[in-house]
Amino acid sequence: MRISSALNLVGRAGRALCAGLVVLAACGGGTSQIEPFVPRQIILLGDESAVLTADGKSYSINALTTTNTINCSGLPIWTQALAFSFGMVVDRCNPNNVTARGITRGAPGAKAADIEAQITAQFNAEAPTSKDLFVILVGLNDIIERFEAGADCGDGELRARGTRVAAQINRLAAATARTIVVTVHDVGLTPYALSRNESARLTCLTADFNARVRVDILQDGRFIGLVLADDLTVAASRNPANFGLNNITDAACAVALPDCTTSTLVPGATTGTHLWSDDRHLGPVAHNSIASFADTRARNNPF
Repeated sequence: MRISSALNLVGRAGRALCAGLVVLAACGGGTSQIEPFVPRQIILLGDESAVLTADGKSYSINALTTTNTINCSGLPIWTQALAFSFGMVVDRCNPNNVTARGITRGAPGAKAADIEAQITAQFNAEAPTSKDLFVILVGLNDIIERFEAGADCGDGELRARGTRVAAQINRLAAATARTIVVTVHDVGLTPYALSRNESARLTCLTADFNARVRVDILQDGRFIGLVLADDLTVAASRNPANFGLNNITDAACAVALPDCTTSTLVPGATTGTHLWSDDRHLGPVAHNSIASFADTRARNNPF
């Protein structure tokens, strides 16, 4: 299943970004692949922005079957859609019980300190190879935790946490694995920030974390590809119409995640109208865009 067919309800977002903004960044080293990169498996690291719950729910908007049960593949999050593009399914959404080559090591609620154990669990299961693609998105929970602890712009603790994540990404590179790194979306643009009138501080805290990840990872595109979700959310907030969005400030969901479905949205919301699913997590349009860029990076980085 290709990304375009997996997310046909929100596919306009990726095309809009390609036309209006480059949010991909190569991490040094070479400009092209010698042969197309095809991973043997994809390992999902990070928090709820990258993984499903154990029962297949997402921290976005969940699709429903005709019998009103969760259809875990109906509105895939970005990691699922990336797996689909390589003909894989992830282990937490495998209704047909096929061999799942999308392996979940991340967990909802995870923070920077959890990444080492997530990687170790995978290494303990089997030795990594150059055909293993790790995908990682973590930091949202760290940023909010530090904000609620009173941290201000230039927070040394958040920077240290970003460096800690980068060290683990470099550990993957040292083991010859390939990694797609997605930065944390701009938390200063979330309904969470807007409701507290703290957009500037949360934008700066997001930058504190993301900057250390970006600077401290190995600058070598043979091993690491980068997708800038913070730039993506800025672009969507500045030009929502380019993404087919008409609401960039409010949550689409009327219930708490991960229990939000297409039948529990606020009046007027659909899967394609709102940037945010709840007060801090992205909705399907943004997930589709991140998936498209992660796919492009995986196929075109000099892996």
